[in-house]
Amino acid sequence: MNENKEYEHDHHHDGHMHGIETVSDKGSGGKLLLSLIITGATLIAEVVGGLLTGSLALLSDAAHVFLDIFALALSYGAVRLAARAPSGKHSYGFHRMKVLAAFINGATLLLISFEIFREAVIRFANPHSIIAVPMLIVAGIGLGANLLVALVLGGHDHEDLNARSAFLHVIGDALSSIGVIVAGLIILFTGWTWVDPIASVIIGIIILSGSFRVLKEAVHLLNEGAPEDASSDEVAAALVTLPGVKNVHDTHVWSLDPSFRVLTAHIVLDDQPLSATANLMAQAKQLLRERFRVEHTTIQFECIDCEQCSGKALNCKEGDML
Repeated sequence: MNENKEYEHDHHHDGHMHGIETVSDKGSGGKLLLSLIITGATLIAEVVGGLLTGSLALLSDAAHVFLDIFALALSYGAVRLAARAPSGKHSYGFHRMKVLAAFINGATLLLISFEIFREAVIRFANPHSIIAVPMLIVAGIGLGANLLVALVLGGHDHEDLNARSAFLHVIGDALSSIGVIVAGLIILFTGWTWVDPIASVIIGIIILSGSFRVLKEAVHLLNEGAPEDASSDEVAAALVTLPGVKNVHDTHVWSLDPSFRVLTAHIVLDDQPLSATANLMAQAKQLLRERFRVEHTTIQFECIDCEQCSGKALNCKEGDML
């Protein structure tokens, strides 16, 4: 090259990249708001029903519904924040807020599951009488509302961790309502009130399982982890196969949210004019976009004798070690 470095910063000039509210975000926000209204009505019914019937399982389910409301409200707020345009202080905008919302949702689910386990142990030691028929009626109403909300949210983008965490809240709540109904039927026909705390334990396990999944992915994203199908080593190995590429190093791939992937990399070439690298840059972008779904890239070209690369030879082709 005539110069030993070329910086190419590439991104799509669309709403998603610049913080403008996209059609997807608008749809997600509307669904979350409608789901919030339905879930709020369900919470009122289950709290009143749980207090009147004395059912711990129903009150445990109501606690989960409250977490659903919190999750939906938080997710909706995150969608609104993510729609804000980037600024000098926040050059990537607020996409990461959706991941943060998912993390908070997962953490609160974790806490409420332990509280349910604690209450179940207390109820085992001190059984309470339970009115089964009203318990069944309220739980049935709750299940219907949960299924309706699940239907509303069912069309979410599966790469949207924020929407997915809210959806998992609702699905877990629907399963919890089924547990309450089963417990109510058993109590109605057998009088075995100990089934109620067992149902609450099952509900707690369902909540715990969902929280671990959400937390695992959210922590990975917040820690700038690479996508599962686009690790730095895999991307570097793919780039080094392009014609004229001698070496690829300092490769970093991460996500602001699951649908917004970012890459930076240094690519070592034979010494050549900058104008001769345009075709290679186009090939690199196409490969990254089609194979790894990376749209936002910053690539630095370096000549083969660059001192920074000397002795590293990371991901070099055979016979081209520096």
